[in-house]
Amino acid sequence: MKLAGPDHYRVSIASAPSSPQFEIEDSHGSGKFSGRATSKLPKLYVVSAGRRPIYVGITRQSMRQRLRYGWSANGKGGYYGYQWRHHFSEVSLDVWYLDAPASGNLMLDIETIEAEVVFLIRQHGQWPAFQTEIHFHPSKPAHRRAAAKIWSHYAPAAAGR
Repeated sequence: MKLAGPDHYRVSIASAPSSPQFEIEDSHGSGKFSGRATSKLPKLYVVSAGRRPIYVGITRQSMRQRLRYGWSANGKGGYYGYQWRHHFSEVSLDVWYLDAPASGNLMLDIETIEAEVVFLIRQHGQWPAFQTEIHFHPSKPAHRRAAAKIWSHYAPAAAGR
């Protein structure tokens, strides 16, 4: 299994009369997502505030499209969107990419890694503050290694809870 990343973005959240809006900025000051972030590749993304993960998600959509969906949801079908968007004016967004699956199923692998990352966060404190759902699957050592790699990116800051 090959996990690449993260690509790091700053997400600025501004409240508009009808709904909150967002702007992104990458490490180079660009307001654009990288080519990988706009691809259909499976992606795992971590939203953090003060280097502490508050949400872990996965998608095959472009990141801009996925964020727009999380911003525009209104409860239809039971999904109310990203609740963290109402609590912060700025968050960090790290995007990780799965290039080679362990199981032959990229989405199953990325979803398994997502659950393992959330489990590691829970082992070091509380569930991510705005995590609304998680799907658990049997994991292999490769999934747990990938999750540990992602968790190591946040562990020093999260340890200070």
